[in-house]
Amino acid sequence: MITNRQLFLNHLAQTSPLPLGIEVSLAEGSFLFDPAGKKYIDLVAGVSVSNVGHRHPKVVKAIHEQLERYMHVMVYGEFILSPQTKLAEKIASLLPPTLNCTYFTNSGTEAVEGAMKLAKRVTGRTEIISFHNAYHGSTQGALSIMGSEFFKTAFRPLLPGTKQIPFNDESVLKEITEKTACVIAEPIQGEAGAVVPAAGYLEKLRERCKEKGALLIFDEIQTGFGRTGKMFGFENSSAIPDVIIFAKGLGGGLPIGAFVSSIENMSTFTNDPVLGHITTFGGNPVCCAAALATIGVIQEENIVASVERKEQIIRKTLSHKNIISLRGKGMLYALSLKDEAAVHFVIREAIHRGVITDWFLFNMNSIRIAPPLNIDDETLEHALKVLLEIIDKI
Repeated sequence: MITNRQLFLNHLAQTSPLPLGIEVSLAEGSFLFDPAGKKYIDLVAGVSVSNVGHRHPKVVKAIHEQLERYMHVMVYGEFILSPQTKLAEKIASLLPPTLNCTYFTNSGTEAVEGAMKLAKRVTGRTEIISFHNAYHGSTQGALSIMGSEFFKTAFRPLLPGTKQIPFNDESVLKEITEKTACVIAEPIQGEAGAVVPAAGYLEKLRERCKEKGALLIFDEIQTGFGRTGKMFGFENSSAIPDVIIFAKGLGGGLPIGAFVSSIENMSTFTNDPVLGHITTFGGNPVCCAAALATIGVIQEENIVASVERKEQIIRKTLSHKNIISLRGKGMLYALSLKDEAAVHFVIREAIHRGVITDWFLFNMNSIRIAPPLNIDDETLEHALKVLLEIIDKI
């Protein structure tokens, strides 16, 4: 009989020559289980998706209750659906007053695409500025503002009028001019290897955008919903964006994205042309119900406050002569080793010992440490000590 692994290789489109290949039969809390019953501690959380852990009971309950009512009924924006309206209200309550209107999408990439269109519509300009080593998605528009030529070259020509500038370099903010529709930035660069902005940098970026009339967009796809020790990554600064983008941790494990701006900005999609941005499945009622429950769990269980304590566990534990650096904030960290070979050695050995880690797209010398935010202290400490024991063998 053909195995599930062979079906995976035969019929599922592959994106790398050597996938991790862990077969998952169950996921719960901070753990994954394979068909043989082997337990793995998850230090990746689906790349910052499972902020409240896998299959949190309150999220599962919300999904079941919504399934009993209705699933998809009409393209987004035509019918009044309680899961959408309640979730939009909740998101607005968490953000500054100028960020009060949400457009729901199926994914982070789609939210990025919508935000790019919104900036062009609001400003009447076309230039979009992003940053070196930024990742905003893989569709052709999002790919155009990706900060890595390695991933872009094979798919050119891409969207015109885009440019990338170095992150954390104040001297190049002069590139933002009256031609710029928007600047899109991550409050902490994720795939660059958890690069934290220098003190005051985001504030200076905010000031320059305001001076030149460009919209400032914060991509919070990885940093949102508690990951950095604040509900949102931008709250580690005083810079408030014109548009904010969410996905990953919003859905508690189900696919949902969103971009949020003022109701005045969003109203530009309603005319010249009408239906200025449309989607069929964006704001799926079941996904919205899961997202609303996820935010509820984060608030009710005081998860954001616990992140600071766990951050100290990570910083205190991960000390070793073979660790070059430890970058990041909250529960998003990059542990840098001497080279890519060392990283792959640690990842393979860790999987063998029941700990799942990963690397970064634009920083192959670093290991990702981004577990569910509600991982218990004992499990976190054990997983980190396993990594140290493996690192000791490098």
